[in-house]
Amino acid sequence: MGPDEREIREVHSTWIDAVNAGDLVRLLTLMADDVVFLNPGQAPFGRDGFSSNFSAAHQQIRIGCISELEEVVVVGEVAYTRSRDALSVTPRAGGKATQLAGHRITLYRKQPDGRWLLARDAHTLSPVEK
Repeated sequence: MGPDEREIREVHSTWIDAVNAGDLVRLLTLMADDVVFLNPGQAPFGRDGFSSNFSAAHQQIRIGCISELEEVVVVGEVAYTRSRDALSVTPRAGGKATQLAGHRITLYRKQPDGRWLLARDAHTLSPVEK
């Protein structure tokens, strides 16, 4: 495993930790200025949309995310990861947790300072049927 792949794996891990901690400030440091998120049933959105969606969600729910990297591919200054994600979403007011699962593909771009930042992200998370 080369240094770029190691760094991308670290960014992925840091991202998941920040999601679980509700740390929006940390998440924003891990994404490119022109980031685009693709979520089922929604129009694509960028940093501002992510910030408002994440803040609103974390006021209402607690998120527990487990993400297993299945593939990391680096091609020059661009890389992608493919992961299998499982989320537990629990209302802060109390109540039963909802379980979601699916796959995610994330594109990263290497910055002039050498950091890898999240540039594009798409997922197929959906409720887990019991």
